[in-house]
Amino acid sequence: MDWKLDKSRPICPQLCELICVAVANGTIVAGEKLLSVREIALAAGVNPNTVQKSFEELERRGVIHSVRGSGWYVNENTNAAAVEVNSLRMQRTRDYLAAMAQLGCDPEQINQYLKECQGGTL
Repeated sequence: MDWKLDKSRPICPQLCELICVAVANGTIVAGEKLLSVREIALAAGVNPNTVQKSFEELERRGVIHSVRGSGWYVNENTNAAAVEVNSLRMQRTRDYLAAMAQLGCDPEQINQYLKECQGGTL
């Protein structure tokens, strides 16, 4: 897994996002055991306490669960991850639209920019 993190944003939410996206798109499958807290901390270049906090948050959200003495596993029902990813998409879209509105763009102009950025097709 690619642990590209933006150092200007809090790390814990980013780890949660990356894991949710991997579960939602099937890169990490239902029932799969996650790497250990230490392994992820080393791979991502972050503090193990941050990874532990992220895992606990994902458990609270119903994405993963822990098995005492064994590790962390993706829940069999991956709907929670899909809901989290959809929520992120909606929030980022709202943020984008608000930023474009601040730049004086109306919906038609925003659509035009989207088409141009995608090579003329939407």
